[in-house]
Amino acid sequence: MRISTLSLALTLLIAGATSALTAGSEADFKAAYAAAEAANKEAAALRNQWTTTAAALAAAKKAADSGDFDRAVASSKEAEALAKASIFQATSEKEAWKALEVR
Repeated sequence: MRISTLSLALTLLIAGATSALTAGSEADFKAAYAAAEAANKEAAALRNQWTTTAAALAAAKKAADSGDFDRAVASSKEAEALAKASIFQATSEKEAWKALEVR
């Protein structure tokens, strides 16, 4: 189960990184950041936020504040991928623990 969670997380990170190779503008950053925040709020509702997601969101905000929107968009997409991976982990492990229960 852990391997599938990690492979999904890596796939999402790679997808986010490749789409972030294009030049980003402030509008691109705002859209990417909003998507990342929404995914992070969903992870919070599932009580499974990752600290790495918060770090990526902070890095995105810092990059945007300094005017580096390419890096800000990339960090936002990374944060979104991490949040989605944490959502996947929460939902997949919601019932998976029963398989580990000693009977």
